[in-house]
Amino acid sequence: MAEGAAAFRSRDFRLYQAARCAVVIGAEAQALAVAWQVYQITHQAIDLGYTGLALFLPGLLFLLPAGHVADRFDRRNVVLVCYMLQAVCTAVLLLFAEHGIHRVLPIYLVLFLVGTGRAFSGPASSALIPHLVPKEHFVNAVTWGATIFQIATITGPTSGGLLYTMHGFPGLWARLAGGGMVYLFTLLTLGWYLALVSMLRVRVGRMEHKAASLDVLFAGVRYVWRTQVLLGSISLDLFAVLLGGSVALLPIFAQTILHTGPRGLGLLRAAPGVGALAVSLLLTFRPIRRGAGVRMLVCVGLFGAATIAFGLSRSIFSSALALLLTGAADMVSVVIRSSLLQLATPPEMRGRVSAVNSLFLGASNELGEFESGLTAQWFGAVRAVVLGGVGSLAVTGAWSVLFPNLRRVNSLSAESLMPARVEENVEETLKL
Repeated sequence: MAEGAAAFRSRDFRLYQAARCAVVIGAEAQALAVAWQVYQITHQAIDLGYTGLALFLPGLLFLLPAGHVADRFDRRNVVLVCYMLQAVCTAVLLLFAEHGIHRVLPIYLVLFLVGTGRAFSGPASSALIPHLVPKEHFVNAVTWGATIFQIATITGPTSGGLLYTMHGFPGLWARLAGGGMVYLFTLLTLGWYLALVSMLRVRVGRMEHKAASLDVLFAGVRYVWRTQVLLGSISLDLFAVLLGGSVALLPIFAQTILHTGPRGLGLLRAAPGVGALAVSLLLTFRPIRRGAGVRMLVCVGLFGAATIAFGLSRSIFSSALALLLTGAADMVSVVIRSSLLQLATPPEMRGRVSAVNSLFLGASNELGEFESGLTAQWFGAVRAVVLGGVGSLAVTGAWSVLFPNLRRVNSLSAESLMPARVEENVEETLKL
């Protein structure tokens, strides 16, 4: 097998990525259906923001216990339990669609439970990846994981848009037209995920042997705070995407600005994934070998500029192209940040450090959706997106000055990212 696909030599990695691809397709399709359904019920931008807030709050509330659970228990079992919860939630959304719900509060409650499952599965899943491949193939595994994720994010919204517009079938199926068809599809992908993950041979035993205490729970937070490379990379993504994210507002752009329907929305949601996929495929065979920190900063700046272009666009073609560029730029940042997260963190702390990263990711994505809905309610969708892109550019410039160690990161390897001084810092952190 070619070196560009070295990670696929590992059976567990192949199984996990096949499972992950399916479940992300289902989740993206479900996200589109929920967003369209909520907007059709209320026609309020702020209500689209509340969907993101409902998904984000569990990550904030359960940050510390989620990280400890990922380090204290078998990470594979943690992931299975969490996705069982998400399957139950999708089944409830399916019942809502069948009965034609006309209120958004029950939907928000279900999304809160979905967010709870993600809050615990995120750190466990992230910390599980290094155990699926040899360490020399880890960066390749991260890049392929990002590639597969982008394939799923392209397929998911497109599938969701097509399924949402399908006409019903006689009998029970007639009531499942629209959102119901999407939720049924998502439920099937969750079943596939649970079956494949159950087949993994890897058994990650207890990494953290200490019982829960404030010192143990906060160890990941302290480690991130004291490691400038991690704090800089995670917080850069947080503020850039929090300000520059526009996904939550796509139903508004699709309906009132670009005058397309659910299929046009599916195209817009898939466009960032197309750009990200192209870049991730390139990176699998031409990995980043030097200048990783500078590349990350430059690409986050490009993300902000492309977001401004999307906000100013008035055609579906140019809007999709701008979103494609945001995905392409963001993919470079994703690969670098994900590699830094695992390579600069000792194995026994990966769950807790990943929990901190999950909170930041949730803040940038789900809380970013709330921020987008709120600012769109205040200033209008176009102004909100343009101002957000300007904010992303400003953050990039500030972070290049505030975090010089991030700017100086060169190669992505454990040897360069875990020098003796960092290991001593870990020992001090664990003793606290």
